[in-house]
Amino acid sequence: MQAADAPSALTRRIPRRLRGIHREHLAGWLFVLPALAFYAMFVIQPLFLSFQYSFYDWNGVGVATWVGLDNYVTVFTDEQLLNSIFNAFKLILFFSFIPVSVGLVSASVIRRAATGGFGTVSRTVLFLPQIIPLVAAGIMWNWVLAKTGTVNQILTAIGLGGITRAWLGDFDWALAAVGFIGVWVLLGLVTLLLLTGMSKIDPALYEAARIDGASARREFLHITVPGVRNELAVCLTITVIAALSAFDVIYISTNGGPGFATLVPGLKIYILAFVGRDVGTASALAIVLMLLVLVTILPIQRLVRESDS
Repeated sequence: MQAADAPSALTRRIPRRLRGIHREHLAGWLFVLPALAFYAMFVIQPLFLSFQYSFYDWNGVGVATWVGLDNYVTVFTDEQLLNSIFNAFKLILFFSFIPVSVGLVSASVIRRAATGGFGTVSRTVLFLPQIIPLVAAGIMWNWVLAKTGTVNQILTAIGLGGITRAWLGDFDWALAAVGFIGVWVLLGLVTLLLLTGMSKIDPALYEAARIDGASARREFLHITVPGVRNELAVCLTITVIAALSAFDVIYISTNGGPGFATLVPGLKIYILAFVGRDVGTASALAIVLMLLVLVTILPIQRLVRESDS
């Protein structure tokens, strides 16, 4: 009887408040469990499988053959694969630096000038590219940037017909044209994120700066930019990942062409795995791409944490 009563006596000694906290934590984990299960099934498991496949020569159907690090050697020595990685880093300029820079200025202007109904309309127009499927956006821009497309018609109308070309079919301009599509897609999202950050800045700071005679430029550099550094880090993180993992817009608009001028790792992984049946090299390139994303993103996060401390 004493042994049987021991657990209940121990339970009575635990404060009721702690038992409530324990039940709340358990209930919280039960709510999160379905999402964790899906995440483990569709993210963690494929990640580990990709890492495993990267050490094999496998066509996706037959018997896999162990090749060690040969697939990684291929990734770092094959000129086409290296070119795809370099193209992805070039896209960072268009997908990240240009949208963040222009978005920062645009958000500052909207915060100052766009109030009431006009402000709502401007935010809606800026966010429209985010609700358009990227496949549809790729098709649309394929028409706009074609030889007889809207861009060339406008250039011809203003007397610049000599520079018209099939922008997505030109070896020198195709990657920049794809990058311009990325600017169009990401600019609205970046601007709205920065506008949200600017709304949290204390208006008294701007009033004090104006009383001290600060110009709009000084307000922007010394109040606005430092006030949205966390939002800037989020924008840089999102846009850099979008540049390095670009696939759908490029697949629809150029399919990596002309030649390999717009070939990027995401598209090359698809071609290797589902067209060339080289799952091992595709997996190795995917792992390398993931590591490149981490190496690029982690310094940004570290700089933000250091500036906050």
